[in-house]
Amino acid sequence: MATKTSAVLILGLTLFLLTGALAAQQKPNDIPDAPSATRPIPPPEPLSPRQEAEEESKPDVPPANDSGEGVTTGSKEMPRSVPDVADQKPAPPPMPPVKTVAAGSVPKDADTGEDVGYTIRKYTTLVLVPVTVKDSEGRLVGGLLPKDFSVLESGQPQVLKFFTSDPFPLSAAVVFDTGMPDVGLRKVQETLSALQGAFSQFDEVAVYTYSSTVGRVSDFTSVGKELAVTLNEVKGYSGANNGPPVTSGPLGPQGPVINGIPVDSPVNPVSTPPKVARVMNDAILLAARDLSKRDRARRKIIFVISDGREQGSTASYKDTLKVLQTQNITVYAIGVEGAAIPVYDRLQRIHLPKTRAALGYSDILPKYVSATGGGTVYGEWSQADVERAYAEAIGDARNQYTLGYAPKSNIGGYRQIEVRVRRQNVKVYAKDGYYPLPTAR
Repeated sequence: MATKTSAVLILGLTLFLLTGALAAQQKPNDIPDAPSATRPIPPPEPLSPRQEAEEESKPDVPPANDSGEGVTTGSKEMPRSVPDVADQKPAPPPMPPVKTVAAGSVPKDADTGEDVGYTIRKYTTLVLVPVTVKDSEGRLVGGLLPKDFSVLESGQPQVLKFFTSDPFPLSAAVVFDTGMPDVGLRKVQETLSALQGAFSQFDEVAVYTYSSTVGRVSDFTSVGKELAVTLNEVKGYSGANNGPPVTSGPLGPQGPVINGIPVDSPVNPVSTPPKVARVMNDAILLAARDLSKRDRARRKIIFVISDGREQGSTASYKDTLKVLQTQNITVYAIGVEGAAIPVYDRLQRIHLPKTRAALGYSDILPKYVSATGGGTVYGEWSQADVERAYAEAIGDARNQYTLGYAPKSNIGGYRQIEVRVRRQNVKVYAKDGYYPLPTAR
């Protein structure tokens, strides 16, 4: 009995092993091969008759569309094939209508009613007018708005197109009168360190001197060591000697004389005093031409330190003023010696023509200052007063209001400008007018 049971177990084990070996050698039909990169995917194997009968016995279920309903084609509902997700490309979103800003979101100008923002305008000619406003005590008046100003050109009101109260960097031409008496020049030379301190690191300064001729000591340079070197050079200059020239006597140029008869020459020499010239016009004109080449983003000023004498210049006051007003250059001045008299600009008006022919003109410097909007000449006597005048004049130049308007026509000659401020007890300093430049082609 035990032998028969063992034989059955051995036979069963043998059959189990043979069945496993055959199953390992055959591949199941329902599991496809993995796709290969080197050979194409084979077509699916045909269905057996039994599988075909099972497929036909299944009920037809129509595919759903986007709304969840079945899709019917003809008389028979056809299943919809599902496209490959990788081949689908999302449609771009539709372009919205182009609008600059939302309607009603742009603020309106209080005076003209025009849109303030998102508007680009181009003016062929824009006249800029720097304006200084001071109260009755000589202090700058700040906080003014465009509505506080009105500008008239040749009596016609103008519409402001530009307004700013921001400070500007300066392009300054400093002009020293080395023909003034030496005592006055020495007083100025002691204040040059304060002059340098009145400028900022964003300014650029050029230095000129004049007496009988004009000299450019340095071109425009930033405020720093180079300007300090230039001003130290100016400290070594000498002014004119006081007193009339010596033309006779023991110290005269004719040599020794015995009983009225020259010792060395039988002919009495004719001595004429040297011709004195004070070419202020030429100096201001040279500085103005150099300033016209500087960056227009800077405020351009000429700072004259002189006793106010003008004699022998090639350029006239009228021609020089035309260049200043055309190039929008403002003249500031500190008067020393005779020009420091408080009523200096009024006293010079009583000079007779014959006196002017001999001694020159002494009222031109305040004319330059007034016609270009620089205010008045700072007449100072002491060193401390001169240093204080440096800071005040340069501060006025830097902190002006700037108005701009586009004239209706750029044809014609001189245009007179008048600036008014809607404030009481204030003084307004602006240029008297300008000469329009021809339109660039």
